[in-house]
Amino acid sequence: MLVIVAPGQGAQTPGFLTPWLEDPDFAARIEWLSTVAGVDLVHYGTAADADAIRATEIAQPLLVATGLVAALQLFPHPADAFAQIGAVAGHSVGELTAAAGARAISAEQAMVLVRERGNAMARAAAATPTGMTAVLGGDRDEVLAAIERHGLTAANDNGPGQVVAAGTLAQLEAFAADPPSRARLMPLSVAGAFHTVHMEPAVGHLARLARSVSVHDPRTAIISNRDGRIVHDGTEVLRRIVGQIASPVRWDLCLETMADLGVTGILEMPPAGTLTGIAKRALKGVETFALKTPDQLDDARAFCEKHGESNPIETSPTWRMVVSPAKGTFRLSQEAADLTILPSGTAIGDIASLRDTISVTAAHGGQVVEWLVEDGDLVSPGQPLLRLHPEGVL
Repeated sequence: MLVIVAPGQGAQTPGFLTPWLEDPDFAARIEWLSTVAGVDLVHYGTAADADAIRATEIAQPLLVATGLVAALQLFPHPADAFAQIGAVAGHSVGELTAAAGARAISAEQAMVLVRERGNAMARAAAATPTGMTAVLGGDRDEVLAAIERHGLTAANDNGPGQVVAAGTLAQLEAFAADPPSRARLMPLSVAGAFHTVHMEPAVGHLARLARSVSVHDPRTAIISNRDGRIVHDGTEVLRRIVGQIASPVRWDLCLETMADLGVTGILEMPPAGTLTGIAKRALKGVETFALKTPDQLDDARAFCEKHGESNPIETSPTWRMVVSPAKGTFRLSQEAADLTILPSGTAIGDIASLRDTISVTAAHGGQVVEWLVEDGDLVSPGQPLLRLHPEGVL
């Protein structure tokens, strides 16, 4: 099982785009996305210093554009990607890269959204002096308790020993004076408290714009930052990306879902290294590949071929799949069992896991073609549950 991941803000380094721009196709595509975003990505990816590319409104479009264009370098024929990739995920703004790569939204839509996202988050950050501090090591429960005690938010939970606290600068100073035991604090050079309530004004702005964005069901499973669930409804993908601006990134739960999927290989899009580093510590035995420069492309393709397998939920022009969002036991809804045509939004059942119970709905509705599971079956994340012919297609 192959999972492709896209990094978030902070992964960028001065000049990282330089070797990629030697390819004229890559350069032309970056220039196009620069035009869409209204940001000179070539300049910022080659000549700008660390302070310039640290700015939220610069870093975010730079990361998304790089990931999308590098994906076309890795898979010149996109159909090859969907025959190999089992799931995609993106850390924070990387979710936009993942959504566009999975064809839930277009590359141009992703660039408009990331432009507005970056600008809105920068404005929100300027309203109140806020920041973020990485907490490395320590007992997880003690770390989370200390963060809560100081009124902070665990804005990023990246797995064992890696939590990021966020809040006002005064709260962070108090936290530094009273840290959790056996933990090391590392203040992050960011503009504000991302993924907290301080970013709610940016959520409202992006939500208004998102009403005009046309979406499609992704061509492969998307693992959501919010709770690690598999999302296979385009509208829900976009809704989660918008809300996630002011909600914690639960990368730890994304890693759990990758393990449940049976991941054997994780490839990180450029600028790579952060997420593969986390995966090496959290998912023992899983191979990783950090794609940093274009001279690695042949090896990256070989890595994808080694770990890739047929995608069970690729969309079709004549029918839709309802898939499981998580691992657990499927409980069939009696209402759905008795119907041959399901109205849009019908609850088809629940997935019960050790963590919680998740309701599963048929987002599009339509005529039941076949049930692919039975009541009481154990299911895995992304497993097809039901095949439907959308209304109006038959």
